[in-house]
Amino acid sequence: MSDDLFIKMVSTLTSLPGIGKKSAYRIGFFLLRADDATFKQFISNLTTVKERLKFCSVCGGLTEWEICDICSSSNRDSSIICVVEQPEDIFFIESTGEYKGKYHVLNGSISPLDGIGPDQLRIKSLIVRAEQDAVHEVLIATNPTIEGDVTAAYIHNILKEKKIRATRIAHGVTVGSTIEFADQYTLGKAIRSRLVL
Repeated sequence: MSDDLFIKMVSTLTSLPGIGKKSAYRIGFFLLRADDATFKQFISNLTTVKERLKFCSVCGGLTEWEICDICSSSNRDSSIICVVEQPEDIFFIESTGEYKGKYHVLNGSISPLDGIGPDQLRIKSLIVRAEQDAVHEVLIATNPTIEGDVTAAYIHNILKEKKIRATRIAHGVTVGSTIEFADQYTLGKAIRSRLVL
């Protein structure tokens, strides 16, 4: 039945983060009303992005190449690495214009209840980078959640043993929220006023 097909599309759309049932219905009807050329271009764009984007072999951020533009740039400060939970966090920090160093994506945070420990994250490769690249500061920009704080504390303890300075973005970002939902001003202020751990 056609109703079943539409419900299947709505169900697919609600699987996307931040898309509730009402938004899924609106998007679904928009796509159905779109002319064939618009719809095909939409699908083509998604397919191209999925096929061409991958994760940087150095930092874990999104790129079309083996190494992303930020990691390969000689204009970025290699003596500082900003640690984030997810690749999308890089976009939000970059939008502030306040940070000029390199990045490292953990692909999550320590969460024992979800079965995620330090070994499931890209923490070992962070430590290797910090030592090999003579990094002077690691700016920890994990989300201000319990899991983010636990992850920050864990990384800080390792870096302390290695005599590498660790800082943490200030809690100008709302506690319990994520970097994604912080406005540029708040996120920029948090980066400028970061604290030494």
